[in-house]
Amino acid sequence: MTSLDTPDGGLSCEVGSPEQARAFSAVNAAFGSLGRICMALDGDFRIRYASELLETLLGPEAAAQLVGLSVESLLGSELFGLDGPLRQALLAGEKREGWRAVLHVAHGPARLVSVSAAPLIRDRLGVCDPAALYLVVVRPEDESGVEEGGPVAGFGLIARSPAMTRVFRMIDVLQHSESTVLVTGESGTGKEVMARTIHAHSPRKSGPFVAVNAAALPGELLESELFGHVRGAFTGAVRDRAGRFEAAEDGTLFLDEVGDVPLHLQVKLLRVLQEHTYERVGDSQTRRTNARIIAATNRNLRRLVTDGRFREDLYYRLRVFPIELPPLRSRREDIEPMTRLLLARVGSRTGRALRLSPEAVRVLLSYDWPGNVRELENALEFAATVCRGQTLQPEDLPPEIAPASALLAPEESEPAPARTRPVASSLPTEDHELRSALDRNRWNRVETARSLGVSRSTLWRRMRAARLT
Repeated sequence: MTSLDTPDGGLSCEVGSPEQARAFSAVNAAFGSLGRICMALDGDFRIRYASELLETLLGPEAAAQLVGLSVESLLGSELFGLDGPLRQALLAGEKREGWRAVLHVAHGPARLVSVSAAPLIRDRLGVCDPAALYLVVVRPEDESGVEEGGPVAGFGLIARSPAMTRVFRMIDVLQHSESTVLVTGESGTGKEVMARTIHAHSPRKSGPFVAVNAAALPGELLESELFGHVRGAFTGAVRDRAGRFEAAEDGTLFLDEVGDVPLHLQVKLLRVLQEHTYERVGDSQTRRTNARIIAATNRNLRRLVTDGRFREDLYYRLRVFPIELPPLRSRREDIEPMTRLLLARVGSRTGRALRLSPEAVRVLLSYDWPGNVRELENALEFAATVCRGQTLQPEDLPPEIAPASALLAPEESEPAPARTRPVASSLPTEDHELRSALDRNRWNRVETARSLGVSRSTLWRRMRAARLT
């Protein structure tokens, strides 16, 4: 058996016996004939075997160099990190097929690939390496087919919709650029997350990311926050203070809610974008900055320009590279993969393996999500808190998302003969009273809940516990 040193502290990964290597070569040849790249992972999600076809994407000797490395370093933490959906699925003994990932190539553009993963089934002859627990199959993805497949994972994000796939491509284009970016979208669509993602995949990634919310401060304080001030510039200025532009030197300044910047500050901001110079409040010394600006707003800047509340020249200076994030209601395909990722994160914090019932998925897909991704995340936090088991049901969701009336099937609003309902024997006293109330109201849940003085969701839980559903 041979071992290869890995770059993370001298750990080694034994590659297996010659017989086991030949067994993997046979699997590799079978998948290779279909244009698939396969890898075998150990229990720590390190690559134990890698197909030589990887060299067509990553260059010579790539397969050998990957042995012993974490699959997360190749296919990203959004899929195989500690709370990644593919890692969680494999640990639960489940398979996943057709997830898209962005594979970053050292010399060349990022490549979209399709990823499937499954636990390895033990062979009866004992030929396969017992330390190889999982199989990952990678297929290079044609650009034309990306929008028709499963979730796309990359840049720390997961999505499935064509709209977000296009956003991923924009991030890829920006990886070698320092252009000013304007991110627009409704509240809660993830504009700051997008800004941080752009920064983390840009030439500025080793520099600081500094954020300031223009809507959170009045104009005079915002000016000081952005440009800094000198001692005595105003009441309370007891010492010199550097601003956010200085803090963002060699990095990125994220200017959130830029539509709320007062007009007199818009002039100074325009000068920074044009000349890369500014002065601290109360100072005459001109300072230079090389901070890159990423701005964001949920307001219609074109309308503000028309109304005279936003400078047109500043608008075009900010809008060098525009990215519009669509609201969640217009990309419902993303709700389920995003939900599973967020639940995995909640579960990793609480030590629970949480999942969604099909009924809960339907409720999530039917809601309009005015608060977008932020509202979805908050709703799942609420549901994970009140859920008693591992499967989230519709009644675990916040009432505004799953109102009690929505939990009833259409036919349940109509009275039905009691003889069509299930018969329970040897019911405890509380269950017997529940059954009696249902019979009195001809199993109409709305009327039964009213007669018992409980909400319809509480009635539903009691019926489920008594096995009367």
